[in-house]
Amino acid sequence: MNFQEKLMLLRNQYRLSQEELAGRIGISRQAVAKWESGKAVPDINNLIQLSNIFKISLDRLVKEEESGCSLEFPTGEKKKKEDFLDFLLTAKKSGYASHGAEIASGRPDSHDLSFADGKYLYLDTYLGGEKFAGEEGVWIEDKPVWAMNYAGRTLHENFSGDFLCNCLYHTTKELPFRGPSLYKEGDYTYHCTVQGDMDWFQGKEEIFYLEVKVYECFFHGGSIT
Repeated sequence: MNFQEKLMLLRNQYRLSQEELAGRIGISRQAVAKWESGKAVPDINNLIQLSNIFKISLDRLVKEEESGCSLEFPTGEKKKKEDFLDFLLTAKKSGYASHGAEIASGRPDSHDLSFADGKYLYLDTYLGGEKFAGEEGVWIEDKPVWAMNYAGRTLHENFSGDFLCNCLYHTTKELPFRGPSLYKEGDYTYHCTVQGDMDWFQGKEEIFYLEVKVYECFFHGGSIT
């Protein structure tokens, strides 16, 4: 994650508009907008103020980070991890993210989606609508190996389900839990933050319409082998 992405994430996590953040620092809103678009960078004095506002070290604020993931397999079986991640991303993109067809409900009034490829099986099942909770799981040769629980809600009438699907469709191997760390389309912005790796993690995703948060979802999970 680069500086401009990190700044936008932090500002939204602290529920500050560009104008409010600019006021705290003593600069114009346009200056903050340029920082977040990558058209300019703050000087050292402004970086120190940002560090104090967001309670983050200068090193963590400015250093570009790469989000990574890992799932433990026996030594020498790196290809199994790659195969697992390839399958998981394909399964996710073929399910809810693509408005995939639901299978027969496993529980009363649940929404269930499934994807299989050889020895791999992926199931996603959730309850609710505007407020929802669910679980994703992966099986290898009928043995459960990985699971993720999630719960979320829409917060505003400007929430867009299609935008959320687009975000989830753009998930990556580097951050294969929900969507990418940052995704934008028009007036919508998506953020996803994760602590941990594929073996044990927790995270949160949010969608903003302009400066208004319209959706949030919390998730956690990991390896169960």
